Amino acid sequence: MTLRGRKTRGTACRTVHRMNHSPHFRQLLAAAAAQPEPQRLLFVFAAAELPDNATPEQRERFQSGRGGALAPLMCVDRAPKEIADFPALVAEAERAGPPWSVVFAASLSGQAGRQPDKARIDLALKTMVEAVRDGRIDGFAAYGPQGEFLEIG
Repeated sequence: MTLRGRKTRGTACRTVHRMNHSPHFRQLLAAAAAQPEPQRLLFVFAAAELPDNATPEQRERFQSGRGGALAPLMCVDRAPKEIADFPALVAEAERAGPPWSVVFAASLSGQAGRQPDKARIDLALKTMVEAVRDGRIDGFAAYGPQGEFLEIG
């Protein structure tokens, strides 16, 4: 996993709806493995933090577990077969970096039967980290630390 600096200024968090322990992550793995071209799954782990210039209302919401700004913490790419299940991904993240509250996932397709090359993967991860930092997360799947699929909006 690649650690990214914690001193980021993320975009304000949106409302989060937790879906009851759906098999969504298993479906993501299965769908990626079933694609005609090899896939790399991209993950950005993030946490909510209180912005430096937060208002008293924002501080109150943050203290109650709502609100804050998304701060990307680390990212990683894996082939679908490299991830046994969500707990395995969590265990790797716990060994690699700081505590996180949400992981965003996307897939990057290879071409002509080959995995995407390192430069393409690195660019995709950098773009994904910037998107999370800017709050442009609509195109990503999002999961909480227990594997629950999160609808953020």
